[in-house]
Amino acid sequence: MCRSIKTLRPPAIPEDATEDEIRAAALQYVRKVSGFRAPAAHNREVFDQAVDAVAQATAELLAGLEVRGNAARAS
Repeated sequence: MCRSIKTLRPPAIPEDATEDEIRAAALQYVRKVSGFRAPAAHNREVFDQAVDAVAQATAELLAGLEVRGNAARAS
């Protein structure tokens, strides 16, 4: 996949992932999947909606994961 997307869960990062880190990962994912670094004006809305949806799904995933047998901390 995209090498620019970093792992956002412990132990890769000791603290909780920030909103900015989650959004950056979502943006990289949507860029990779769409093939656009920056979409044309007529694609901007759907591109931004996709980034928002992926960021939300990522935050939910991270909040629900159990790492090393411990319940994940609430965001």
